[in-house]
Amino acid sequence: MAKTSNAASETIIRQQKALLKSLPFADTQDFDDATRGLVARRQPNAVTAEDGTVLWDNDTYSFLEGDAPETVNPSLWRQSKLAAIDGLFEVVPGIYQVRGMDLSNTSFIEGDEGVVVIDTLLSAETGKAALELYRQHRGNRPIKAIIYTHSHADHFGGVKGFVTQEEVDDGSVKIFAPEGFVEHAVSENVYAGTAMNRRAGYMYGAALARGPQGQVGGGLGQTLSVGTVTLIAPTDIVTTTGHEETVDGVRMIFQMAPDTEAPSEMLIYLPGFKALCAAEDATHNFHNLLTLRGAVVRDPHGWSQYLTETIDMFGDDVEVVFASHHWPTWDNDRVVKFLATQRDLYGYVHDQTLRMINKGLTGPEIAEEIQLPPSLENAWSAKGYYGSISHNVKAIYQRYLGWFDGNPASLWEHTPVEQSIRYVEFMGGADAVVTKARDSFDAGDYRWVAQVLNHVVFAEPGHTEAKALLADTYEQLGYGAENGTWRNWYLSGTTELRDGQFGTPTETTAPDVIGQLTPAMLFDAIAIQVDGPRAWNERLSIDVVLTDVDERYRLRLANGVLTYSTHGQKEAADATLTTTKRALPALALGGLSADGLSAAGIELSGDASALTRLAAVLEPGDKNFAIVTSERPS
Repeated sequence: MAKTSNAASETIIRQQKALLKSLPFADTQDFDDATRGLVARRQPNAVTAEDGTVLWDNDTYSFLEGDAPETVNPSLWRQSKLAAIDGLFEVVPGIYQVRGMDLSNTSFIEGDEGVVVIDTLLSAETGKAALELYRQHRGNRPIKAIIYTHSHADHFGGVKGFVTQEEVDDGSVKIFAPEGFVEHAVSENVYAGTAMNRRAGYMYGAALARGPQGQVGGGLGQTLSVGTVTLIAPTDIVTTTGHEETVDGVRMIFQMAPDTEAPSEMLIYLPGFKALCAAEDATHNFHNLLTLRGAVVRDPHGWSQYLTETIDMFGDDVEVVFASHHWPTWDNDRVVKFLATQRDLYGYVHDQTLRMINKGLTGPEIAEEIQLPPSLENAWSAKGYYGSISHNVKAIYQRYLGWFDGNPASLWEHTPVEQSIRYVEFMGGADAVVTKARDSFDAGDYRWVAQVLNHVVFAEPGHTEAKALLADTYEQLGYGAENGTWRNWYLSGTTELRDGQFGTPTETTAPDVIGQLTPAMLFDAIAIQVDGPRAWNERLSIDVVLTDVDERYRLRLANGVLTYSTHGQKEAADATLTTTKRALPALALGGLSADGLSAAGIELSGDASALTRLAAVLEPGDKNFAIVTSERPS
């Protein structure tokens, strides 16, 4: 692991000092709210696996004290201090939260005899530890229901730390989720899961040392745990706003909010407590419209409208709002103001981006020109700690107009490596570029240095001086970043340039997630692994027979593409796989070998070579692909 060791430059120091003067640091209300209702802390707050591997350790953030050092943006330092506050908290009598045990929070709503759990953290191990902390201070209340507010893994992945599959199967525990939950929870973590997880290592600073010159947090929370991601399918799907459920005396009113922070998401109002769970649609920062790890672009217009609906539905009565990240806000006036600020933030950025799009500006141009009104610019809850104004504006541009900026020169650009070779040649060669870049570095123009040295590193991967200066450049950009994920991304780039690639520390493509693939989703997941050119001349067919649901699929590989159909076929397949719907996802876990099929209880008949030939053209993703360097040999 690389240890960032350079001091902040004079350019960055001046920036930090100016920021200290421009923002309302004297406002400490958030610190009052983040510590309110503390019942107890888990000490030490570390969670380990059976083999001693550390899966979570919030105590590594104990350095977040006092004023911001020169190497951390003071606004981000403030946010990280708040997000690192951990423990069991009473939100109101009967509602408790465990915070600082993972990237996300878990919430406990006490009923007549038991408890309803809202969101379960990312890992079963941190989920179990959070439940133990709650029960230590509130008694061994049985879990009556679990609610997944949305389809991101840090809100369902810890479920088996709370309940077992058997408890759900026998009806002891209900699991509620919004419409589309399983489809989106599974597809997001499987289809592009390899790339997303690799990029998430950058986004959350997984390989960075924690400290003033390294990882200080992720804005939305400190970081991800690295335990076991689990999933139990919902028993009850919520489809309509206004739908009500009462579990163990806890009355819940649901508000659907699809395509906001997640494709499948819902808020919950608890009238008996006058409390609103805002899921992840109202947190103490500007959220991502397109997360840096990658996802489908979110809808800020709809997001803003749903928050208006939230205020209209519950604003007259609500006395506290809590969410699956950060800390609650109390008192009706403050709650409504907080929700309105969030609503106006998403609406303003959406509308102003569209206004400038229609003037002919491109995404990068709009990102430089857009200005928030002072009321939003100075609101701590609207700061870009997780989703920056810059990359969110570009996401809106992408949502409406796509990747093409309208300039014909952009239609058929060279690949990054080929561009870089030509740029470096035009600029007089690698050594000349590095010399000029060093002058720009000394002048504090780090954005430009990053651009030009990126070309040198891609054109000449072995150019040691270029890599070293680019690493120093990313380091300074990280020191200055207000956005937690930008800081992590820059410093992760520094790490890889100095020490080499660090792979994928946290993976969400877990067996429980794969186990929820429908047959069609499983076949799609296999199809995207087909190496087209290698499969051009391959022809084969495989029938998949599911005995427990009376379904039959014909898989066909031809022209380099794997397709499937449920329509009756005239010709016999080359091979047939007979199994059950629940056992079928083992194809993705155990592979297509005879031993793997046998171990999974999948019966193979016909020409076994059809499976071998299919396996031969599959190409799994690379969990350690290059990001800040090219794959070209030195």
